[in-house]
Amino acid sequence: MLGLIGIAIIFVMVFGGYLAAGGKMGIILKSLPFELAMIGGAAIGAFLLSNDGTGVKQTLGDIKKVFKGPHWKSADYRDLLCLLHELIRLAKQNPIQLEVHIESPKTSDIFLRYPKIQMDHEAIELICDTLRSASMNYDDPHQVEEVLEKRIEANLHHSLHSSHALQTIADGLPALGIVAAVLGVIKTMASIDQPPEILGKMIGGALVGTFLGVFLAYGLVGPFATKIQTVVEGDAHFYQLIREVLVANMHNHSASICIEVGRQNTPQHIRPAFAELEEALREAKVS
Repeated sequence: MLGLIGIAIIFVMVFGGYLAAGGKMGIILKSLPFELAMIGGAAIGAFLLSNDGTGVKQTLGDIKKVFKGPHWKSADYRDLLCLLHELIRLAKQNPIQLEVHIESPKTSDIFLRYPKIQMDHEAIELICDTLRSASMNYDDPHQVEEVLEKRIEANLHHSLHSSHALQTIADGLPALGIVAAVLGVIKTMASIDQPPEILGKMIGGALVGTFLGVFLAYGLVGPFATKIQTVVEGDAHFYQLIREVLVANMHNHSASICIEVGRQNTPQHIRPAFAELEEALREAKVS
């Protein structure tokens, strides 16, 4: 919703201010289709040239994040802490029984209680691989923490591809606008024998290219790239929380201490309250 409101404000303030100052939309509307075809077409071509098929699909799919916001909400962090609490408690009480859950998370009754987390392939693998490593006596917490950190960094780098791709296009749009404007000036120079009023409209049409390139870069594409980066980096806290809790477990802390470490390391605006988490843990234990 905020994304749509932001786009609406951009268009209303830019073009509303132009009209309020006495500008006329006629010359812009007349030149817009041709300038948009040149600038937009060149930008799309450059985007396809600089990305492979996977990158293109990822970027197009990530655009929805501008409007939907983060994938993981506060309730999901609470559910994750409850899931990890159950798994860690089971690992301490009955390591053999834990193997059933981490080897078949799709059919595990513990994981089935948290369907949104269960559908996230990376989160499930991160949890199961780490718990499996602990069961194989790979119990150096510092080594595990380093491995998890590198894995999370690699996943974050991959997830930020869409943001980087859009930012690259945003950086190039003003230059493409200048290219379109120069072509318009060339066209104008070929008609230098025309009256001033005609030349004025032709020059104005050429300058629409410069305006369009800058407007698209700083008004739309650049903010899209920034919002995607913000959402991706925010969602990365979900996987970092998994790392914090499981590393605390490898330091042989109790399940409650491990979960509190995770809760304290959750960003403040999505951190579940202590009482709220305690109530959720009690409900999970009963179920």
